[in-house]
Amino acid sequence: MKNSRRSFLRCSMASPLFIASLGQRGTSAATTSLSEANSGSSVLAEPARQIPVAGESDVIVCGAGPAGVAAAIAAARCGATVRLLEVHGCLGGIWTAGLLSWILDAGNKKGIIQEIIARLRMRDAVATYPEGASNAVGYRPEIMKWVLEEMIQEAGVCVQLFTRVCAAHVDDTKRLQAVITESKSGRQGWRAKVFVDATGDGDLAAFAGCRFDYGDEEGGPVQPMSMLAMLVGLDPEAVKPFVRGLAEPDGERNPKGRLLEEIRRGGHDPSYHAPTIFYLGHGLFCMMANHEYRVSALDAAEITAATFRSRAEVHRIVEALRSLGGPWKEIQIVATNEQIGVREGRRPYGLYRLTAEDLKNGTRHEDAVCTVTFPVDIHSPDPEKNKGIVARGFRSQPYDIPYRALVAADVRGLLFAGRCISGDFVAHSSYRVTGNAAAMGEAAGVAAALAAAHHCDPKDVPWSEIASQLERLRSQAG
Repeated sequence: MKNSRRSFLRCSMASPLFIASLGQRGTSAATTSLSEANSGSSVLAEPARQIPVAGESDVIVCGAGPAGVAAAIAAARCGATVRLLEVHGCLGGIWTAGLLSWILDAGNKKGIIQEIIARLRMRDAVATYPEGASNAVGYRPEIMKWVLEEMIQEAGVCVQLFTRVCAAHVDDTKRLQAVITESKSGRQGWRAKVFVDATGDGDLAAFAGCRFDYGDEEGGPVQPMSMLAMLVGLDPEAVKPFVRGLAEPDGERNPKGRLLEEIRRGGHDPSYHAPTIFYLGHGLFCMMANHEYRVSALDAAEITAATFRSRAEVHRIVEALRSLGGPWKEIQIVATNEQIGVREGRRPYGLYRLTAEDLKNGTRHEDAVCTVTFPVDIHSPDPEKNKGIVARGFRSQPYDIPYRALVAADVRGLLFAGRCISGDFVAHSSYRVTGNAAAMGEAAGVAAALAAAHHCDPKDVPWSEIASQLERLRSQAG
């Protein structure tokens, strides 16, 4: 382990400084009372207070999903002091709390993503498609937690879990100076030279005042959310015709369609008409057979209701299959996601905006962070028209994500990584998968470390320097 006594002390020491009241967005209080002027109304008044600064670092990464973990590791490996803030009780985001279980579009990526896969493979925790294995890698989520914790600690990253970013402090020059969090430790401030928003939904960008898009530019809602489930009690040979990755080598090209008919035969018509079961090895399967439509990723009440509905449906689907007997008679759910799978949140504005035209034309850039090979993958937002994937009339060509799409246009000292980079509705449906998210995070982490070292804004770091550091790190990582 490289986590030395010095890095431990750096993580543990809290700054004695304070952040003053941050206005309406950043105020809090130990006690909250009804405003005298609005007594009896639904408005509460919070007295202003000072917020203790719990820590300072070169780089702060908000969100520890695939993009955030990669960003934190990359920044630390470049010599920066790094703090990683995460709302869940584990690292990995959709990989772990979300039970996604498959890394998509990873085959042509170098660096941290390949190191993660190699460590999973060393623990016999990897499953690959017999066909197209280079672009889709399955894994067991519990082992993924272990691998990510190991890598983060080796890099010397300071981590605080169970911590939600709830406000940001931006100075008069539009430079992001600090983030505010809420946790069991109360309301805390964290200062850094550079910040990375890897929250998925663009929470930090919104708190900092960045403009953003949400939903289809044509006025439609966001893509649906999904509840996943880990399954046991199935014989891989007996259920092979219904399992993606097992069916294809036997000549079965439509395991999703077969599974849909089985669920219907058991008496349930699922909300998603392309249900999928993947085999992860060692008797463990992952199922994605649920959609929650017209749910806002920005509304906690809506997400709560969707979580209850989706978990209930997943259990009904499994009960329907079990009722059929035969290969399904022992099927059991061992876990559902802690966090419902959110496909789409805010898309904040960057210096470059990826569009459907980039996908059509296979646009390449000198400042390419990575090349995307994943297709347009829009899960229908409207169940009345379609409960599957929506075609857009063109086939996406391999295209580049430029570094400029990761650099905030409205706020200085802020980078984006993961599905909350700058792009339109269609482009987002392609680049959002986690193989790309990890590559984006790695690049954002390198850029953040360099910007912090040079005391400059991320947009002013020469791409040649970022590319050189990225190449060095990726060659070392694998």
